[in-house]
Amino acid sequence: MTPSIELPKRRALGKGLESLLPGRSGFTPAPTAASAAPVPDEGKPREIPVDLIERNPFQTRATVDESALKELSASIAATGVVQPILVRPLADNRFQLIAGERRWLASKMAGKATVPAILRHVSDEQAMEITIVENLQRTDLNPMEQARAYDRLSHHFKMTQEQMAQRTGKDRASVANFLRLLRLPPEVQQKVETGSLTFGHARALLSLESPESILKAAQKVSALSMSVRQTESYVQGLLNPEKKPKGEEKEKAPLDPNVREARDALQRALGLKVSIEDKNGRGRVIIEYSRLEDFDALLETIAGK
Repeated sequence: MTPSIELPKRRALGKGLESLLPGRSGFTPAPTAASAAPVPDEGKPREIPVDLIERNPFQTRATVDESALKELSASIAATGVVQPILVRPLADNRFQLIAGERRWLASKMAGKATVPAILRHVSDEQAMEITIVENLQRTDLNPMEQARAYDRLSHHFKMTQEQMAQRTGKDRASVANFLRLLRLPPEVQQKVETGSLTFGHARALLSLESPESILKAAQKVSALSMSVRQTESYVQGLLNPEKKPKGEEKEKAPLDPNVREARDALQRALGLKVSIEDKNGRGRVIIEYSRLEDFDALLETIAGK
């Protein structure tokens, strides 16, 4: 069994990253060829040549802020790397990055031959989890990067939303909401990734059923520079047009303002179409969904509350 190593605690990471390290996560890493033999002084910082370190294949960050990287590089050139990076051993005396990509890249940019690193023997699953937690809690991935990170945990390692929430320190509803972003058409995902649409815009647009309607609405929201609140109102208007449908024989009684407000609040919270039929304080609430994933997320939200 891999020995338990105490690392300096940083409040910014909370308990998420610590719970993923060997000896604390509740499971033992799968044995690998690289981790078969014990390594002396594992857990103590050591200087490792930057050219012997390979990028983390589980990295969830798609882009790096070049200006921020240059600032970090200048700081490292002047004072060195304050906090060691985390690596794991590979064959041929090489290493794979687990956490600290920006420090590694900035060290290379600064012309450093070596970088302080802590060696860990961890499985693919642990390396991926640590990478996701480190990114979520240190560098604020954009919403689409977070969505794809959770999707990888789900598909590569068959984790449930509850397990992902526990591993990353997020609540289950947040995990479900991020995963729902993957329902957006690629063009809309790109807008969210670049920041032209926010997570709030995306949640409002997901109330619409078809990719075509989402894309059309997103284009209008972008063209008119709508706020999140305006987007929510616009989407509700698409879902509940005030105009009487053709062929309808009876005119529906106007919806009570309080009932309408409750309906709109539910739709914003759930991201699904909601109808409320009320008559003298009695009635029913109808929640519509078009995908099994929406139904699962709805159950999780209700059960969580």
